[in-house]
Amino acid sequence: MTPTSEFHISQQTHKLERLSQIAFSEGFPLALWQLPQSTEKQLIIDLSGSTQRTKIDLDELPAGFVMSPFQGESLFLRGDLYYRFDTNNHEVEDAIKGKTLEAEVFERKYLDYSEEDKVNSPTKNNIKNQQVHISESTLEKWDGGLYNEMIFAEMVSKAIIAIENGEMQKVVLSRTKNVTLPESFEVIDAFQKLCKAYPNAFVSLVYLPEFEAIWLGATPETLVSVDAQGIFKTMSLAGTQSAIGDNGEMLSPISIRWSHKEIEEQAFVSRYVIECFKKIRLREYCESGPKTVQAGNLMHLRTDFKVDTKALNFPQLGTVMLELLHPTSAVCGMPKNAALRLIAETELHNREFYSGFLGPVNVQDESYLFVNLRTVKIQGNHATFFAGCGITADSNPVKEWYETEMKSQTLINIIL
Repeated sequence: MTPTSEFHISQQTHKLERLSQIAFSEGFPLALWQLPQSTEKQLIIDLSGSTQRTKIDLDELPAGFVMSPFQGESLFLRGDLYYRFDTNNHEVEDAIKGKTLEAEVFERKYLDYSEEDKVNSPTKNNIKNQQVHISESTLEKWDGGLYNEMIFAEMVSKAIIAIENGEMQKVVLSRTKNVTLPESFEVIDAFQKLCKAYPNAFVSLVYLPEFEAIWLGATPETLVSVDAQGIFKTMSLAGTQSAIGDNGEMLSPISIRWSHKEIEEQAFVSRYVIECFKKIRLREYCESGPKTVQAGNLMHLRTDFKVDTKALNFPQLGTVMLELLHPTSAVCGMPKNAALRLIAETELHNREFYSGFLGPVNVQDESYLFVNLRTVKIQGNHATFFAGCGITADSNPVKEWYETEMKSQTLINIIL
């Protein structure tokens, strides 16, 4: 018998859920997201049935969504259909008025049913019976768990020795955690939970039918953004502490105290951003921070950088910095090439889209690309959670294990 599985999604009748159901059952690539400090959800559907491999040029690409791996070619989801929804999942009025002919044709085909059709429609009412095929080769790659505390501690110890030998200043190591999802799990519901739990993060759900997978996550780290006024932004984000006190109370950012190791780890990332500016002889930037910021149940150190590209007559800055920054010191290390070698030699898994970048490009004349952190890959009832930690000479292997465990468990507790 051919192995099959299904993506669990809600039976609710909101248009957002119905459109997602159609994309999942028909094999259309989909991206659903909520920007930081926004209550509006945005959705695009690529009607081609597959994603385009392309170089990310923010000045040339049409409106769509980018999904880029840690290493390798970037994917581009065309924005053939574009929708916006408010906090109650109702379609935004001005988005309805500006609907394209393509969207109207799509909706007549998939959404305009008589009452009898609605009862009998497999797309709407029997989505849990619409099985999504997962190939045998994919199932063979599934593992019961590559890492335990001892294995990961040995990896960290190896990295510390390399740092002490002068091979690098910092390296970021990651691990996976595998979970079998309960029958009651629904991906759209999980997305909604993340939106509520992470109001200051970029929350996303991306369906890639060619990979037979959904990627779900909430990341606090902007890689590159360029708004309609030409304001470029990036940030350096590193250091992690729990936002929950010993007695279960929520701590405030001003009460957090950072160790020398965490301060130095974040400073590495800031220096990396500044070095990228120096490479293109850009001196006219604003820097603010570092400051303590909260992302769900975790605290981080963050420094923000901003450039007015119109004042500098430098509209290509977003594309140029994207090439220079990725992968940043926050997910790779310093120097980059030495860190990449150690990661390839040490990690037992393929990072895939974890620690790559993702986000909308040229949607309403704005682009927002984020580092893909706090993320989980879902294939049927299998979920792979990814988490990493920055290793410096002051790292403690056991503490680094617990940092990755805390990051994974925080996401697990929210969506399950």
